[in-house]
Amino acid sequence: MKGAQLQSEKGVADSGYEAREGQNVLGDELVPTANPQKRSGMRVLTFTSLFPNSVISSHGVFVYRRVEATARVAGLDAEVIAPIPYSPKWLSNERWKRLSGVPVSESISGLRVHHPRYPLLPKISMQMHGLLMYLGARKLALRLHNQRPFDCIDAHYVYPDGFAAVMMGKLLGIPVVVSARGTDINLFPSFPTIRPMILWTLRNCSGIIAVSEALKRRMIELGVPEEKIQFIGNGVETELFRVRDRQETRRRLGLPEDARILVSVASLRESKGHQHVIAALAEIVPRHPELKLYIVGEGDDRARIERQVKEIGLHERVILVGNRKNEEIPLWFNAADASILASSQEGWPNVILESLACGTPVIGTPVGQIPEILHSGDLGILCKQDAQAIASAIESALSQIWDREKLSRFAHGRPWSKVAEEMESYLATVVGGAKAAKAGTP
Repeated sequence: MKGAQLQSEKGVADSGYEAREGQNVLGDELVPTANPQKRSGMRVLTFTSLFPNSVISSHGVFVYRRVEATARVAGLDAEVIAPIPYSPKWLSNERWKRLSGVPVSESISGLRVHHPRYPLLPKISMQMHGLLMYLGARKLALRLHNQRPFDCIDAHYVYPDGFAAVMMGKLLGIPVVVSARGTDINLFPSFPTIRPMILWTLRNCSGIIAVSEALKRRMIELGVPEEKIQFIGNGVETELFRVRDRQETRRRLGLPEDARILVSVASLRESKGHQHVIAALAEIVPRHPELKLYIVGEGDDRARIERQVKEIGLHERVILVGNRKNEEIPLWFNAADASILASSQEGWPNVILESLACGTPVIGTPVGQIPEILHSGDLGILCKQDAQAIASAIESALSQIWDREKLSRFAHGRPWSKVAEEMESYLATVVGGAKAAKAGTP
């Protein structure tokens, strides 16, 4: 995987959510109400290229959720640096050309967000990515810190973002907490060119957050002391993802009301396992002629998936609907009899809790945090990533009567406000430890 792919690996297509242009918010249903009364006094710099902007408003929504909730619930004084890459016009792809329209700074739901630029040559800059990101944001970070000092840096994604953030922390003299989210630990350490930078980041940051127990175990295998890693999973937007009438949501989406419907909200990438799900459908459609699969998401694997669907004659059963707006995703989950995520690797996939919050059971593979979330057969079905196992799981899910309210109550037990409290506590511990260590230094 090269530099350009590093960007797309973290892109908006992961969620299946549509990027809406010219907006400064994430949709009316997603904009929180600020709570200026509660202030912790801690000033935090969030450093990540995974953050919404006014051109791609759904980019890194899960990072935005945690930052916004922590600022609002815990009362942190948060400011965001979300660097944007640029390259020569003759090398830039369409997505990067769109990013050129992102403003230098903007306000997103009360959060001040800055977008410094840094140079990046597609396909050849991967091992320089972290350094280039640091150099592009260095001057801005110094200026903001000199105006009102930060207590710590909250970085998302170990490389390149975490690498740049740790360098920034050394420059500013403040601790850095790095969140590992999936590909950065599951895949990137296998690349010889960037493995040293990943290990350096993990050794030199002050604290690490793993969004899944599996990621925590993997980092321990990489030599990180267990006590340095804190597991803090993602949450769910309970006001948006909730149970709604299934038939009504199908009418709103224009879906057949009498069909059995599966929904997969995931980018069109090989690692998401769509090819296995489609092969599974080919096995069971003769027994379930009313069955349809809707895939919500976009990605580089679209042409191959379309070819597979055509070759096995499922073009009326498998529908690629592309990206959809944030507020439309709950409708798809509510319209489905079950959702499915057949990935080969994951961190904490938000779509699992979002589906459950809508009262829809999940068929998932035992990777990342999925087994811990689907810990009970009352929530969904775990299966291997192969067509036969998936086919069996689909038929089992369709044959059961699920308690939708029970599923929703389980997911609603992990709101973003709870995540925010855990975040505030951990950041305070890291900052306190850094101050104590500094005070004890001769």
